[in-house]
Amino acid sequence: MNTKITIVPPIYKRIISRFPQNITFCFAYGSGVKKQLQNASSDNMIDLIFCVNNPSRWHESNIEKNPSDYSGLKYFGHNFVSHCQQNFGAKVYFNTLVPINDFYIKYGVVSTTDLETDLLEWSDLYLAGRLHKPVEIIEKPLSAELETALQLNLQSAVHAALLILPENFTEFEFYHTISNLSYNGDFRMTFGENKNKVENIVRPQLTNFRNLYQPFIQTLQDYVDIPLPKIDSDKNEKRLLPQEEAVSCSQDYSPIAKLHHLNQLPRWPQKALTRFWNRGNFKQDTEDVLRAIAYDPDCGQIVRKCVSDIVWKSSVRQSLKGILTGGLIKSVKYSTRKIKNMFK
Repeated sequence: MNTKITIVPPIYKRIISRFPQNITFCFAYGSGVKKQLQNASSDNMIDLIFCVNNPSRWHESNIEKNPSDYSGLKYFGHNFVSHCQQNFGAKVYFNTLVPINDFYIKYGVVSTTDLETDLLEWSDLYLAGRLHKPVEIIEKPLSAELETALQLNLQSAVHAALLILPENFTEFEFYHTISNLSYNGDFRMTFGENKNKVENIVRPQLTNFRNLYQPFIQTLQDYVDIPLPKIDSDKNEKRLLPQEEAVSCSQDYSPIAKLHHLNQLPRWPQKALTRFWNRGNFKQDTEDVLRAIAYDPDCGQIVRKCVSDIVWKSSVRQSLKGILTGGLIKSVKYSTRKIKNMFK
């Protein structure tokens, strides 16, 4: 992951200055941060994630500094808030519709350990999925372990996307498939999100996607051919022309290549594949299952379904949890904003 930052924009400095400073990693994401095709302009919130080593201590300090950010759960104490964060949903605690001068923010708090687990194992594919897309790094990772986990998460996304894609595809389809890993199966996509959300993310950010994934693509030249032009970082990014979207790509579609990608998937997708294959009376171990799926003509569909199941479970649980952490009134307001954006 390219975590190099030259200058943190003043708006982010202003935001993070109001919070406890023992943050190990922070990034901003979403339509309020990254340019999308249908940007709701000033009405968009800025979404942030704060990664901390000790959630209980962090919430204790934050409740003292910013009590109005929290719902009624704060009255049960910081340990209860931390317990809700780490034991329910996707292990993230969100406070939403937090006003800062002339705009709003939504911020999630996650423990360093839980974030690393999701990045390495795709246990929830929640924050790991958000980090499949270009984000704004506000505070770089403080540990080598977290930095490595961020890199491996991107690498896993490449392997999963290649399993789902056909033998021939376009560069746009490649990044669209990566971005869709964490949306396909998200129940909110059925109602509450713009149906073109993934396309709106990818089209205006092709350059950013290239910068993010080029190092991993270069290590897979024996398996995939994706022509990667040199990036002019000083050039203003514009909407892609049709011919740029349709850059022809191809991959080794043999069972041996598929088996390689399957072996590189994180632990939870591999577990899901094993459960799917062993339904009924089959009782094969993971190694035999992956080999069998590699030779199955429906390999891509099977992978898509198993990844989708992980996303479905975490998205439902996290959304239900959000009603408690955000409070009923804020949850209704937030959902109303989402529905309005869906119809724009």
